[in-house]
Amino acid sequence: MLKQNLQQKLLQKLSPQQIQFIKLLQVPTVSLDTRIKEELEENPALEDLSLANMNEPEEQYPDRDPDEDYSSKEEESSDYDEFNIDDYLQDDNVNDYGSRYDQNGDDEDDRKEMPIAIQSSFFESLQNQLDLVPLPSDKEYLIGQQIIGSLDDDGYLRRPIMNITDDLAFSQNVMAEDADVEEMLKVIQNFDPAGVGARTLQECLLIQLRKKDTTDPIIRKAMLVVEDYLDEFTRKHYDKLERQLSMNSLELRAVVNEILKLNPKPGDTNEVNSKQQQVIPDFHITNNDGVLILTLNAKNAPELRVSRTYQEMFEDYDKASQRNRQMKEAVQYIKQKLDSAKWFIDAIKQRQQTLLKTMNAIMVYQYDFFLTGDEKNLRPMILKDIADKIGMDISTVSRVANSKYVQTEHGTFLLKSFFSEAIQTESGEEVSNKEVKKILEECIGGEDKRHPLADEKLTDILKEQGYNIARRTVAKYREQMNIPVARLRKEL
Repeated sequence: MLKQNLQQKLLQKLSPQQIQFIKLLQVPTVSLDTRIKEELEENPALEDLSLANMNEPEEQYPDRDPDEDYSSKEEESSDYDEFNIDDYLQDDNVNDYGSRYDQNGDDEDDRKEMPIAIQSSFFESLQNQLDLVPLPSDKEYLIGQQIIGSLDDDGYLRRPIMNITDDLAFSQNVMAEDADVEEMLKVIQNFDPAGVGARTLQECLLIQLRKKDTTDPIIRKAMLVVEDYLDEFTRKHYDKLERQLSMNSLELRAVVNEILKLNPKPGDTNEVNSKQQQVIPDFHITNNDGVLILTLNAKNAPELRVSRTYQEMFEDYDKASQRNRQMKEAVQYIKQKLDSAKWFIDAIKQRQQTLLKTMNAIMVYQYDFFLTGDEKNLRPMILKDIADKIGMDISTVSRVANSKYVQTEHGTFLLKSFFSEAIQTESGEEVSNKEVKKILEECIGGEDKRHPLADEKLTDILKEQGYNIARRTVAKYREQMNIPVARLRKEL
């Protein structure tokens, strides 16, 4: 028997406008311009005000009598027609929302293009060297090309020789043996930079050492260390190396220094690191005689407006006395695009307000740090502290802090780096764990590298300064700062 039940549920759903705002809020400045361009391409009812003003034609005067003398009027209005460079440079840059933002040198008219150095890439350099090698046939040349194309960004050949032989057979119809590929690999390993084409770190270092003066006893011992004692060298078991190779400390130091001069990643020598994303600050904080001034990056305040053409089209269609099916579809399409444009402009405006509100709360909370730049002045601060101050959800603060940067006179910082946990000192005062990390960094930086400080010793130093922290906590902070253990910090 079918039973019917009546249930009442309370659900919370996000509107399309809220979803759009959330997505825009977490977009950093470096990606905001791309996101706006995508929206401008998808929605013809949305316009970039700066581009729209450039495309608007100059006003014409079709009713003007060509025979009439306007010289006197033109002389009277010469003050208006004359171009004033000071007025041009002192433009207030007021956008549609009536807000003013300090451009901080980000204005499109003031931006100067930096010259870009033209240089060959790592793979182009290898290809140029291959072109200069006298080879017996085209077969060797194709094998060389295949090997160069199989190198990774570090300059290593990670693929097995057998796979390269198969690739030559299937993709280029070149029948080669593994020995042919091995022989051609030796040719490429003689190319610059030294160490290119190696299959392991050990082979890479040996290739570089063999290009040095092998009659030098230090070079020969360095080759011996790399070939037979690389594991002991990387683990810094220097005492074992002295015993095994019958060397004194001075000889071992010379051998170690020679090995440290080698490049473990030869592919990075000529290659410009294009993977590194350019950091564009979202905020600027300036110090005006002890008073901090917060401004939003001009790129976060784009000048957008709803297209006048689409507005006029909608008004004309809406006033039309007769409407057919096609006209109704056109009106619906235009209304949809107009609403979408308004939603996007409102989302951008709300994004600006949220960014400024959140950053202002962070600036006030960490005022001493922004004045001095000393990490010891950072106060313990969690997401909830800022969320309570601005009356917003923790997730909103997290989205703002996760991928946004602020530029100060002490450097450019990720907002996320200002949040830290609290640690209680012996006096009962709460300090940021970043203060403890700064002390650890200073202790390790000033230690005797021949006898580096162990975690237990670092723990004792912190306790002497009033920070009662366990050894495992010191080890955790050290790992977070990418500092190796004491044994690996040892130097001769």
